[in-house]
Amino acid sequence: TIVLGLVSLLIATPLGVGSAIYLTEYTHETALTRAIRFGTESLAGVPSIIFGLFGFIFFVTYLQMGWSIMAGGLTLALMVLPTIIRTAEESIRTVPQSYRNVSYSLGATRWQMVTTAVLPSALPGILTGVILAFGRAVSETAAVIFTAGTALNLPKSAFSPVRTMAVHFYILAVEGISLEKAYATGAVLIVTILIINVLATTLITRLVKKQVRR
Repeated sequence: TIVLGLVSLLIATPLGVGSAIYLTEYTHETALTRAIRFGTESLAGVPSIIFGLFGFIFFVTYLQMGWSIMAGGLTLALMVLPTIIRTAEESIRTVPQSYRNVSYSLGATRWQMVTTAVLPSALPGILTGVILAFGRAVSETAAVIFTAGTALNLPKSAFSPVRTMAVHFYILAVEGISLEKAYATGAVLIVTILIINVLATTLITRLVKKQVRR
């Protein structure tokens, strides 16, 4: 479960943050940027099963990846990408314009300004979006069944099928195999997500305190 979520974040985070930087720092408000924002907001509201069907048709069947971690990770990356783009964009917009002006006055290029002044200040908000995306990816069921499979064996590579805890809970509960094991799986999944959120929140709090001290 965690591995599949991490794979999706490794793919979606650079694309999402890069898109947010491009929309806020490298373009003006045009019909294209408005269309991109409208597209990301629309994708954020698409049901996860639609992403699962798309991933099954495109990654599993057309690209012949089969039911695998890679197919599931790519599908989840597409699903959480709008969340990362929107949260990163809003976080970057909250950075005061004076930070940019000071960087330019010191002779920094646009990219140096982004990496040294904007991103460090926007990092807590960006991490919050990444955490929300990770929580959605870890707890996803519909999209994963169609793309990552339901294999019980441990995966041997990124192109091996896998069964996440959410899918395992769903199968145990729906098919009536063992409600006790289903409840135990659900409890483990909830505790795992809780621990990850607590650790991430602690990290964000420390980053915010460092920014305030500076």
